[in-house]
Amino acid sequence: MAAIGVAVLAFDGVSLFQLSVPAVAFGVVNKPADFPLYDVRVCARTPGRITSDQGIVFEVPDGLEVMATSDIIIVPAWNDAETDVPADIIAALQTANQRGALIISFCLGAFVLGAAGLLDGREATTHWVAREAFAQRFPSVKFCPDVLYVADGNIITSAGTVAAFDCCLEMIRLQHGSDMANQMARQLVTPPHRPGGQAQYIERPVPQTPCVGRMAEVLTWARENLSEPINVDTLASVAKMSRRTFTRRFRDTTGTTVTKWLNGERVFRAQQLLETTELPVECIATEVGFGTPLSLRLQFSAYLRTSPSEYRRTFCRLRHSEVD
Repeated sequence: MAAIGVAVLAFDGVSLFQLSVPAVAFGVVNKPADFPLYDVRVCARTPGRITSDQGIVFEVPDGLEVMATSDIIIVPAWNDAETDVPADIIAALQTANQRGALIISFCLGAFVLGAAGLLDGREATTHWVAREAFAQRFPSVKFCPDVLYVADGNIITSAGTVAAFDCCLEMIRLQHGSDMANQMARQLVTPPHRPGGQAQYIERPVPQTPCVGRMAEVLTWARENLSEPINVDTLASVAKMSRRTFTRRFRDTTGTTVTKWLNGERVFRAQQLLETTELPVECIATEVGFGTPLSLRLQFSAYLRTSPSEYRRTFCRLRHSEVD
């Protein structure tokens, strides 16, 4: 059986980490086999020296013609979402798409696939920091802003840097089964399978306007008292404002409602406790102000598309340090 050909696109400013992910991931799969299952090759518009985002210069032996015969084509994060994609890269991707090659983008690589028209009418994602720019630039794409990765036909797009490994794991699981994917995950010391629909774990959003003075004090007070019953009237009282004035100021500052903000802060606090403590979920639900485990699970699922127990299994630092 012939090895599966994998072409990884390189360009000046390419992420050295993302460029390495396919070689590392598929290289792990190749090691125990009697013959290589994957043939990973790096290509560029013009063979020769390429400078990575870390300033490391390396030699790329192949040109874009490699894409014409590869089964899988991987596009790492484009170095600037605003930079135009060269016509020859677009043409090579379009040709590969027409013959049904599996085409994958990591992070901002989705901008390259979008520029080539490969995402029109398809579901796609990218890193959350570029969600607004992506949605505005490619309005015909069925944008999925929060997921780790999404497959639509022969196109797979993924979110942040580490989600690149999730993509590779998913491909190996589909092509060679869960045992092979789990073996690879164990060697890489990474979770064996994170579903693509799982949410990107986004940091707490920054306020829409600078949060200073009394409003800053109110938000700090709320974060310190999440276990208590809190509503608009409670916070308006702390702010010494009328309900109407406070509601307007709060939305101007945070860009959302009190209820949504509180739920987000409580989920964020629950994440911290799940990562750093062994507290039972029941205690965490009380500690963050959700009251019941059911309420915590519902809000956790709504914000992160996973359960508290699954999140803990993946991220709990105490358990990871015990394994190490």
